Amino acid sequence: MDLRNFIRDVPDFPTAGVLFRDITPLLGDGEAFGTVLDALEECGRERSPDAIVGIESRGFLFGGPLADRLRLPFVPVRKPGKLPAARMSVEYSLEYGESQLDIHADALRPGVRAYIVDDVLATGGTALAAVKLVELLGGVVAGLGFVVEIASLGGRQRLEGYPFTALVRYT
Repeated sequence: MDLRNFIRDVPDFPTAGVLFRDITPLLGDGEAFGTVLDALEECGRERSPDAIVGIESRGFLFGGPLADRLRLPFVPVRKPGKLPAARMSVEYSLEYGESQLDIHADALRPGVRAYIVDDVLATGGTALAAVKLVELLGGVVAGLGFVVEIASLGGRQRLEGYPFTALVRYT
């Protein structure tokens, strides 16, 4: 199945000059969504994780079901102000601004192998922030899984040394 048929291009979103890859048509098709979960499950199993880490918010759409399929704990990485208990934070840059990600300070024990999941790898800022959070807690990044990679934005280079999979690659 060609997953590109289920990804819509939205120009000038969220700001002028950005071409947004919208995965909501993919989510709206049960077969396409299942195909993505099947592929992420296969990639995840190959990395032998102990936990699935999903990046807010679209990473939750794939990470939660993946954790269920693999019978692993799901660890949310959230935007600021969303976690109620003690947390670790990392600030980062993305293609259209600055942001921050948080993780509960007790979310991962040292040595736990985490498989990080998100919808899109663009500049790599968000993914690298999630990597740093896992490592701040003493976890090991077993790998990363993305539905889409926008190769021209250089995220692959920022994640050098970390194994990752992208199911659809735009150049």
